[in-house]
Amino acid sequence: MIRYRLQCAQDHQFEVWFRNSKSFDAQAKRGLLVCPECGSGSVEKALMAPNVATKGNRKSVVAAVNGEATKQSAVRAQFVEAVRQMRAEVEAKAEYVGPRFAEEARKIHYDEVEARGIYGEASKDEARELHDEGIEFYPLPVLPEEQN
Repeated sequence: MIRYRLQCAQDHQFEVWFRNSKSFDAQAKRGLLVCPECGSGSVEKALMAPNVATKGNRKSVVAAVNGEATKQSAVRAQFVEAVRQMRAEVEAKAEYVGPRFAEEARKIHYDEVEARGIYGEASKDEARELHDEGIEFYPLPVLPEEQN
């Protein structure tokens, strides 16, 4: 297990445990890392002090890692369930516009159509353009079962 301090584009910092550095790299490459505070998908490693295990503290470090991993697993399960509930509510109360999300968001923002809740897909470039135009939107986090 390896712990990284991560930082999003909004300067929110948080710590995450990974099985190994390759696991971090794979998740980062697939765009699976999301800031828990703002939902930003622009997440990178932040500077942190190393924690080196010596002979004297190795057992306590292993125990702490195992205990932290168990605690983190429970927190992750709660988080995933909360995301599932949030997505279910969005899907029940908003209109699915598919790949037309950016276009529909602009129409709503510029009062070309009646305001309503929408959800769909947008490319990173479309999302960046919406953000630059000051159009408020929030990405829905990807659930584990959507990765298969």
